[in-house]
Amino acid sequence: MSKPLGRILLVDDDEFVLLSVKMLLEPHFAVVKTLNNPERIPALIDQEGFDVVVLDMNFRSGDTTGNQGRFWLKKILSQHPDTQVILLTAYGDIQLAVDSIKEGALDFIVKPWQNEKLLTTVKTANLVSQEKNKVKQLRSQQRSLVSALSQKNEPLVGTSPGITAIRKTIEKIAPTEAEVLILGQNGTGKEVIAREIHEKSRRAEGIFMTVDVGALSENLFESEMFGHRKGAFTDAKEDRVGRFEAAAGGTLLLDEIGNLPLSLQAKLLTVLQSKKVTRLGTHEPIDLDVRIICATNCNLHAMVESGKFREDLLYRINTVELTVPTLYDRPEDIPLLAQHFLKKFAVKYQKPYLKISSEAQSQLGGYRWPGNIRELQHAVERAVIMCEGEALMPGDFGSVQQTLSGEFRFDRLNLEQLEAWAIRKVIAKHQGNVSHAAEELGLSRGALYRRMETYGI
Repeated sequence: MSKPLGRILLVDDDEFVLLSVKMLLEPHFAVVKTLNNPERIPALIDQEGFDVVVLDMNFRSGDTTGNQGRFWLKKILSQHPDTQVILLTAYGDIQLAVDSIKEGALDFIVKPWQNEKLLTTVKTANLVSQEKNKVKQLRSQQRSLVSALSQKNEPLVGTSPGITAIRKTIEKIAPTEAEVLILGQNGTGKEVIAREIHEKSRRAEGIFMTVDVGALSENLFESEMFGHRKGAFTDAKEDRVGRFEAAAGGTLLLDEIGNLPLSLQAKLLTVLQSKKVTRLGTHEPIDLDVRIICATNCNLHAMVESGKFREDLLYRINTVELTVPTLYDRPEDIPLLAQHFLKKFAVKYQKPYLKISSEAQSQLGGYRWPGNIRELQHAVERAVIMCEGEALMPGDFGSVQQTLSGEFRFDRLNLEQLEAWAIRKVIAKHQGNVSHAAEELGLSRGALYRRMETYGI
C-alpha cells in the first residue's frame, strides 16, 4: 500500500520530541523532515515546500510565553499562506491557543500529547492542504482551458485531391491513439487538421489545446509543459498545472516542434515514452492521459540527417505522417476558401450583402499565396473592410493585386508595400520556413511574425 501524499516539517529544539513525532508520522506521509533551529524554516520551505508544519512554541530555555512560536507562525504564513501550521506547547494556555488560531494556526497540541490525537490532527491538516492545492490546480487548469476554448474552430475546407486524401486518412487514424505528425508550410492549415483528428476521435468531448513549443525557452518549456510547485524557482508564486496535465482526457498539439532545441527534445522524449510528467519542484510523477499530435514546417527527416533533430523522437511522434499541400498546389480550393472567409467576415463587419466578383476570383486564383490559407484569410478580411460596393473587386485586395504572381510594381514605390513584397519573396524562397526567412531578413522570428500579421501574410 503506497503512502498518502503529504510533506510534513517538524520544528522543535528537543531532539527526543523530533525523533518521537517523526517515528509516529513517517508511516503515514510521503515526507517527514525535522528541524531543531527555527531560523532555517523560511529557507527550507522555499527549497522543498511543505503541506504541514508542526511547530514548537518555545525555543529558549525557561521561556513559556509562546512568543517565539507565534513569531514563526506569522513568518511562515506571510510567505506561504497555504501551509497548515500546528502548534506544540508544554503549557495548556487556552487563551494562547485561541490567539494563535486567530493568527492562522490550524490547531494546537499540548505536550505531552496523545499519539492518536496528534496523528489525527496532522492528517486533518494534510487533507486541508491537499484540498487547497486541488482547488488551485483546478483554477490553473481552468485558465488553460478557457484559453483553449476561446480559440475558434475552423473547418477543413476543400475538395482538391490532396485534401480529399487527408480526409480519408483522418477517418482511419482519428479513432486510434496513434501519434500523428503533420508537416506543411506556415498557414497551410496544420492546426485545422489536428482539430479535425481530435473532433473525430474518442477524445472529442475533451479539450483540444495548442502549444507553440518552438517559442518556449528552456526554463519556460519545463514550467509551461510540466507545471511547477510554488517556490520551485524565483517567480513560482503559486502551484501551476502544466499543459500536459491541463489537456488530460483530450488532445495536445505540439506546434513548431522542429524548432525545439536538442536539450528540450530529450526531455520531451522522456515524457512521451514514460507517459508521465513530474512538476518542477516535486518528485512525484503524474500519469498522463492525453493524445499528442505534432506539427512543423521543417523537414524533420533532413534535420535528423544533419543532427539537429533526434531520430528516436521522430520515430516516437510520426506513427502516421501527413503532409499538407500548399494553397498554390490546390487552386480548386481557393474559391471555396475565399467564400468561407467572406461569409465569416461579412458577418463580423456587418456587410452580409457582399459577394466576390469574377474579376477578383480570377485574381485570387492567379496569385501564388506564399502565406497560404492564413494569407488568403487576411486578404479577404482586408477586402471586406475596404470594400465600398456590393462586391469585392481586385482593387480591394491591395497587397495581392500589387504582388500578383509574386512581382512588385516598382512604378509605385511605397516602403510598407516594398517590405511586404520582400517578406513574401523570402518566405516563398525558403518554402514557408519562417526561421530561415527571418535569418535572411535580419529579423527575429517574433518580429517577422508581427510583420506578417500586419501585412496579412
